[in-house]
Amino acid sequence: MKKLLLFANVLALSIAAASAQPVATATLIKHGHIYSVGAAGTLADGDVLIENGKVAQVGANLTAPTGAKVIDAHGKPVTPGLMVSATQLGIDEIDLVAETNDSGPGLDYSKFDADGYTAGPKAYEKAASAAFDVSDAINPNSTLIPVARIAGVTRSLTTPSTGGGVFRGQAAIINLGTGKNLLDKSKAGMVVDISTGNGDSRPMLWAQLRETLDDAREYWADRAGYHRPGGARDQRTNRIDLDALEPVIHGREPLIVNVNSAADIRALLQYCQTNKLKLIVLGGQEAWEVAGDLAAAHVPVIIDSEQNLPNSFSGLGGTLKNAARLDAAGVTVVFQPQGGTAHYARTITQIAGNAVANGMKWDHALAAITKNPAQVWGIDATYGTLDPGKDADVVIWDGDPLQVTSAPTAVFIKGAQMPMTSRQTELRDRYRDLSKKNPPFGYR
Repeated sequence: MKKLLLFANVLALSIAAASAQPVATATLIKHGHIYSVGAAGTLADGDVLIENGKVAQVGANLTAPTGAKVIDAHGKPVTPGLMVSATQLGIDEIDLVAETNDSGPGLDYSKFDADGYTAGPKAYEKAASAAFDVSDAINPNSTLIPVARIAGVTRSLTTPSTGGGVFRGQAAIINLGTGKNLLDKSKAGMVVDISTGNGDSRPMLWAQLRETLDDAREYWADRAGYHRPGGARDQRTNRIDLDALEPVIHGREPLIVNVNSAADIRALLQYCQTNKLKLIVLGGQEAWEVAGDLAAAHVPVIIDSEQNLPNSFSGLGGTLKNAARLDAAGVTVVFQPQGGTAHYARTITQIAGNAVANGMKWDHALAAITKNPAQVWGIDATYGTLDPGKDADVVIWDGDPLQVTSAPTAVFIKGAQMPMTSRQTELRDRYRDLSKKNPPFGYR
């Protein structure tokens, strides 16, 4: 009994001693060139204090709390974490391996004939679905997430793939942290493809778009009647798709429409204004031609600033100055990485840098991968700028963030410092030492 009491007393003293030790719950980044993209503006010699996963203070000569980790940035750039929009991060590992690609409803390619068609509706038309929700497939163990993360990317608008079928499904916002649940926001937007690059004629695409949304409005006007025995069920659209379209037709969830031609963008603006739909343009190779209309309607545009060569007739007006012209007209510009694929999420700074090289203001290009997407996707209360109270997504760079030769030296997501490793760096390190003459068998 005495031994038990003695053990209890020692344990209590150990716990008390441990609790008395300072706990590193804070990080102070000192002497950085701070690009807050927020209220603090740009500070040539500033500090950022991170506490409890949030930005606590931004300013000069901040004092580190007891036990805080202190990082001296030595005058290097410090920015908010970057956000990529309209990629398949977290749902696509290897494009052409079906088991690793959850970016679309899936196709049975065995049913295609030599010309890519089947009897009756095309296979991709039957597969396309508004009810497809990428949040059901987010893979936190994707090897592509660390590749993007060590390039400064901390958030992604993950979307279904485009190309084939009008309604592609619902997007989600994820963080690129190391946790097991990366989902920050589901149903962030409904992806629609009316680009003529997917093989159908423009009248057919428009007919499908209008019919589906008309079906949804009719369904939600008397949803109870639809479910009653003998109820009216004239809609061609599946019930699960009609249910998924409810927040869209009522203006709560935006339509993210993949479209390139100026004529289609004008028609979309008119259609969405008439039907009170929230519109976001994706692709927009000829968007600069209708920049004034887009600005007046407060419609954002997601673009790859390097898209200046048309892959279809609808993109003949593509130009490297697209981003600069849209930005100058007052359009909210958001950048998409090359091709929108998960593999190229790490190139987002290259996209922004090329926009600057072709006339866009540097600070506006940085906002297009931080502040702007946060506002467009409705997460600006917690992300997008280095303002007190927001999630501490912070990146320290070794040079100009929009130069392809620059790279992060430290990345924080929600206050946690991330490991600066990926499968690519591990493979590099495995084979870089050529002096090892007798590597293990698996390495030969």
